[in-house]
Amino acid sequence: MRSFVLALLLCWSAVGSAAPAKLRFSAVDSWAMPLAEFRENRLVGGILHDLILRLAEHLDMPAQIQVLPRNRVELALIQGEIDVRCYISPKWVANSNEYLWSLPFIYQRDLIVARQGSQPLASPDVLAGESIGTVLGYTYPRLQRLFDRGALQRDEARTQELVLQKLLAGRYRYALSNELALGWFNRDLPDADHLVDVGTLEEEPIGCLVRNDPAVPAQRILRTLVQMKESGEIEEILARYR
Repeated sequence: MRSFVLALLLCWSAVGSAAPAKLRFSAVDSWAMPLAEFRENRLVGGILHDLILRLAEHLDMPAQIQVLPRNRVELALIQGEIDVRCYISPKWVANSNEYLWSLPFIYQRDLIVARQGSQPLASPDVLAGESIGTVLGYTYPRLQRLFDRGALQRDEARTQELVLQKLLAGRYRYALSNELALGWFNRDLPDADHLVDVGTLEEEPIGCLVRNDPAVPAQRILRTLVQMKESGEIEEILARYR
């Protein structure tokens, strides 16, 4: 009996001192600053880095961030390899009703971008016959019919920053970029070299999705994101990169 009680106490002690479970996040390797900064395939800075670490800190759970190609992230979710995916819209995810969604914390504006001196476009349809810079693996629903019938050709690069660099170098006349990445890219350029917005493709509210699994503290995560939004903490993170 004494040995049984001792074993039980040791078991309780081990449980009490066990490290908290990790909360597993994804990061997409094609993201660019100010959204994400990567070094040696690790997320080391940017809006998403700061958001993830602050969220994990509030939850008192270590954050494990997996850097993945965009076309690998959804499979990782399905296979239960990650728990939380941030900077995402339900429109971008197949079977989005299988996940739990946070409130949006930012709006993404997808833009058609050109070099200085370019005129605003009346409609994306005027791009017919062009080659346009795109990020490998990204979908652009408003232009898909042009891509499908071959009226518009994709010139793909692995990251958003590379797309803009190729535009600046004159590889094509137009490229697609989100507003955040465009603003960051222009920061270190002379005014005369700034790339310009010549049309808006889409505006999308962006938040986080959480895997709907009993092993994931989904409601705590969603409540914490609400608290961070209402307290102004998320806006503080965003303001650092504007």
